[in-house]
Amino acid sequence: MTSEEDRQRLLQIAREAIGAYVNGGVAALDRSPSESLARAGGAFVSIHHRGELRGCIGHIEADRSVVGVVLECAVAACSADPRFPPVTATELAGLEIEVSLLGPLEPIASPDDIEVGRHGLVVEQNGQRGLLLPQVATEWRWDRETFLAHTCHKAGLRRDAWKQGAKLWRFEAEVFADAGGAGRAGGAGG
Repeated sequence: MTSEEDRQRLLQIAREAIGAYVNGGVAALDRSPSESLARAGGAFVSIHHRGELRGCIGHIEADRSVVGVVLECAVAACSADPRFPPVTATELAGLEIEVSLLGPLEPIASPDDIEVGRHGLVVEQNGQRGLLLPQVATEWRWDRETFLAHTCHKAGLRRDAWKQGAKLWRFEAEVFADAGGAGRAGGAGG
């Protein structure tokens, strides 16, 4: 579990990275992160504005420092999510930022291995891969099979690909957010 101090630091890093990018600068990487933030790990950064998703980008593999992944994903979420135009300077004060630190991927064989609200999902088939964070299923009130179908759809696969030989993994995520300028009760990207 990440300390409250490290959570606040990651949220600050994400907010500063977004602000620097939007204003034409580059955010500096934290050169002396805590041991927890220096460890290798995957993460997603979700950005909301007035309760609406504005970007969500992540990195699954635990091959870089958590602090570096959060910084990079924050910039990508505000500028490179193909579903949305880049975040503008007028939106900065009202952004809500959510960070999801990913646990290890665990292969699963059946929907019975999924606990909605606890597990996120990754599906892969024929080089196409999709991921949905644990909080997405809860936010939309999906059951296991609906969660699997939407994860397949996100991968660009048929919604029943999970029944047709697609590889499946579950993971847990430590999710925390700031309220930015507008306040947000929770929710998710992904």
